Amino acid sequence: MQIEPAAAPVPRRIGAQTDILGESPIWDDRTQCLYWVDIRRPAIRRLQTATGRFDSWAMPDLVGSIALTDEGRLLVALPQFIALFDFVSGSLEAFARPPELVPGHRFNDGRCDRQGRFWVGSMHNITRAPEGVLYKLEGRSELQPVRSGICIPNSLAFSPDGRTMYFADSLRYSLYAYDYDPASGRMDRERVLVTTEPPGFPDGSTVDAEGFIWNAEFDGWRVVRYAPDGRVDRVLPMPVQRPTCCAFGGADLDILYITTASQKMTPAELAAQPLAGALLALDVGVRGLPEPRFAVNPTFNLSTPDAVQP
Repeated sequence: MQIEPAAAPVPRRIGAQTDILGESPIWDDRTQCLYWVDIRRPAIRRLQTATGRFDSWAMPDLVGSIALTDEGRLLVALPQFIALFDFVSGSLEAFARPPELVPGHRFNDGRCDRQGRFWVGSMHNITRAPEGVLYKLEGRSELQPVRSGICIPNSLAFSPDGRTMYFADSLRYSLYAYDYDPASGRMDRERVLVTTEPPGFPDGSTVDAEGFIWNAEFDGWRVVRYAPDGRVDRVLPMPVQRPTCCAFGGADLDILYITTASQKMTPAELAAQPLAGALLALDVGVRGLPEPRFAVNPTFNLSTPDAVQP
């Protein structure tokens, strides 16, 4: 049943910071902290919910996405390599590089599967031409290219049982679903799950404990909850035009956090949208799932490289 706008929960602002392009929120259930990035600043953000303390670490270059790891550091997708970030020392250690560095490209959305593999997509930072690649990273192996011809990679997420993978190429206005083999890390049988109406396109997603997909619709002024079959379950109106991604957090994983963008907005648009670039939170009556952690030294058997799909 679709919730009418009047019945939808009202988002509240968390903190006073304003992001240029907030993205990749993830909840750390061990430390009870929310992490996210401002791609364009560029910076990694942290909110300690128990105290309200806000921390920020400047990054040397655009940071597309982050992931928790099983050994305490943060996995960080920088334009030319994947790094491990140490909060105590503030140091970055290069961890993995793509087989080929393409001028003008950077990493964008990334997410771990439930076994600890990291999936991340690349894109042309300026043209958004269909040149991006979806990569898979298993432990200390090389980044494996799996899918090519991507404009803007987004919405990486996995079903609760880990057998369905979600992915969006935003400029194609499509959210896809795939059969996923948790043992081998292989994706197969692509189908279009959701198609959005321009100008709103699917940006970042998360999956709740019931297996429903929550998607932030960039330029669409809304977050949408989709059933696993693609049916619209809820529409949550946002006070900003550009919500970018969402994640469940809090002690009971029952708070939906939403990152937003203020990038390329005119002074008039910013005046009309004072929450643009803010971190938002709202109670939606649904619980999320613990965020998977990247396995730096995995116990699973590393898969053979997938054939690259166009």
